[in-house]
Amino acid sequence: MSRQERAGCRRSFETGRCGPARVGFFAVVVAAVLFGAEIGAPAQSGPSYSVGGRANVRAPLHDLGVPSKQTSENRYAAGFVTGPPYSTEFTMVQDIATVLASGQETGPHGEMALRVLPMVGTGGTRNITDVLSLAGADMAIAPVVLAERLRDAKTFGDIRRRLVYIALLHTEEFHLLVRPEIGSPADLAGKTVSLGEDGSAADTLGREVLDALGAKINAVNLGLNAALDGMKRGQISAALLLSGKPLKPLLDLNARLEGIRFLSIPYSQALQRDYLPSTLRYADYPNIIADGESVDTVAIQSALFAYNWPARSERFELLESFTQSLFSRFSEFLGDAHHPKWHEVNLAAKLPGWQRFRPAERWLDRRPAGEATADSGTGNQRNPTRVSPGQEERLFKEFLRWRERQQGK
Repeated sequence: MSRQERAGCRRSFETGRCGPARVGFFAVVVAAVLFGAEIGAPAQSGPSYSVGGRANVRAPLHDLGVPSKQTSENRYAAGFVTGPPYSTEFTMVQDIATVLASGQETGPHGEMALRVLPMVGTGGTRNITDVLSLAGADMAIAPVVLAERLRDAKTFGDIRRRLVYIALLHTEEFHLLVRPEIGSPADLAGKTVSLGEDGSAADTLGREVLDALGAKINAVNLGLNAALDGMKRGQISAALLLSGKPLKPLLDLNARLEGIRFLSIPYSQALQRDYLPSTLRYADYPNIIADGESVDTVAIQSALFAYNWPARSERFELLESFTQSLFSRFSEFLGDAHHPKWHEVNLAAKLPGWQRFRPAERWLDRRPAGEATADSGTGNQRNPTRVSPGQEERLFKEFLRWRERQQGK
């Protein structure tokens, strides 16, 4: 395939107009990202580097099967792949690590029976592939839509046998920051826009969202600080971030002094399949949004995924201990010292099309009424009406939209 043809396929995939080819090309892109090779180029030999900066000799891709997964040497530490350090997802993993570290009995040298080690990732598809292949990565917070696309692409075979979910988490909102001269998405056509780190969820999904808005941009991949600096200098017209609101670095931004503001992302029909409507409000970003005003945007659902270790293995038992601690101490995450996104989490919520980690399922079956949710109004339903997976997903999306409207009242 020529470079021009590959570029055409990439544009078709990103715009969502390539039909069946969309999944096929997604599979090739993911394989290239994971194995460090350019599409169409021979694979490179020798070690490569992954989250945490450690050398990681990756297994060859055998018939597009799942890469081999070795056991971590640290039997008491659970590796948790998350987003960049500025992201809400990283903050929430730090919350987990801090809470679960407290209240544990330690050994004679201060060692703990369970440690949670945050591992900096991009927040995109790579987070999932790290869990599938990297020895030290047991879990990841990842967008559901990217996990589903990776599953459907079957780049690594049927990953449902290798990947389970522990809990459905919170929504992650798109934050489209623009300079003063940008008045609508159409004004971004031909302009330079940062989509975050290369391979991040914002990079992958941001192109899709902006294309749905009719904005053919000149995309660049910059970290948050570099993107904001480029906007202040007039070198970049906009920056698109994807993470749960509120993002702490944006709370420290003197946006009004710089003329930087949020631009609305309308919930168009083209986005309704994979995205949810959401709103950024004054209460979220008082330094960017005026009192009484709000900005429409779209969001995606995130989940806590884990590697499906063999039952009764050391890693399985470690994740079982982690799950029991997380679920039984869930109320501790609802305090003011932790990120407000914890209030969106309902541990009992199901993720259609995926298998839940069995110890998590057993804990929920035994839970007291209301213990598994931040909102006691959702309660414990022992005998719910049976619905199909498609209906369950639709009802859940309707619930999220209802909750968004309630928060705006």
